[in-house]
Amino acid sequence: METTHRIVVEDARDLGQVDDDSVELVVTSPPYPMIEMWDEVFAELNSSVGDALDAGAGREAFELMHEELDRVWSEVERVLVDGGIACVNVGDATRQVDGSFRVYQNHSRIVDAFEELGFEPLPELLWRKPVNSAAKFMGSGMLPPNAYVTLEHEYVLVFRNGKDSRSFEPGADRRYSAAYFWEERNRWFSDVWTDVTGELQSLDDDDLRDRSAAYPFEVPYRLVNMYSVYGDTVLDPFWGTGTTSLAALVAGRNSIGYELEAEFTGVFEERVDDVPRLSRDVIGRRLEAHREFVAERRASGDGFEYEAENYDFPVTTKQERPLQFYSVAEVERADGGYRAVHEPVESGEFGVDGDDATE
Repeated sequence: METTHRIVVEDARDLGQVDDDSVELVVTSPPYPMIEMWDEVFAELNSSVGDALDAGAGREAFELMHEELDRVWSEVERVLVDGGIACVNVGDATRQVDGSFRVYQNHSRIVDAFEELGFEPLPELLWRKPVNSAAKFMGSGMLPPNAYVTLEHEYVLVFRNGKDSRSFEPGADRRYSAAYFWEERNRWFSDVWTDVTGELQSLDDDDLRDRSAAYPFEVPYRLVNMYSVYGDTVLDPFWGTGTTSLAALVAGRNSIGYELEAEFTGVFEERVDDVPRLSRDVIGRRLEAHREFVAERRASGDGFEYEAENYDFPVTTKQERPLQFYSVAEVERADGGYRAVHEPVESGEFGVDGDDATE
């Protein structure tokens, strides 16, 4: 199996290099309006943003920032197939403007924008970020009533393009082989993720570090597996350091990334060198976790009705039987991005099998 991964250094408000109805999944994390680190970015896109902030007009600045994001969401609607899914990772903002402290609800404003474009909102996810500060509470400290809770979570907003889900031919191999484990389904499709840690940046360039807000690899990796199948194309219009493309690579999907800052492509090039190892590590952890699940279930006296077709271990449901993992064998540069070769993971690789799972 081969996948392609394109990187376009252009403004995502015009996804001109992406054809209509050519993308099955969008996974992205845009600049968060009213988070101070993104003020300059939004002001460069629309000078009225800076004017509003200078005038202390917080609500006006908030709306102007979102109007720039709206132009991207309109393009997302154009390129996404009917029934395709868009996942937007975003956090709300707390800020004091002109002496007034308040929360700016980015997630709510984005839901409104997608609904206006005809998307159907699906149940959203929350993932809890690690907050290490001992003095993390804002306001009056121990004295009521003027303290404020700390925002320790981000939203993954999920939308379907249109009212109908995607359809597949009966028994579509690329869909069934992309199945996830039953126990993964239970964890991934919970509405609150507490087991995802924040991204620790390892950028040598201080300026790049200041302009990067990459989310953890685990977030897009789960979403790619949850909402796409082998052969699909995943788009990230706010590509950054390329974490979504990295997740698509490891998951065996195609990807397209749009990014304004050309410097970030160099960061991704360094990350690509490690993709084969990362792929084997991620698959190995998933298989080992399933082995542990099998052992725990059998230790409690419960059995399994089904056996995996491609591996020597049992699975909980019939839908899991055709599951097939693909590891990245090699990645090479291609026009406008990269090409990857994926090889099927055979039974016995990465400690897939063992007496504790098959006895």
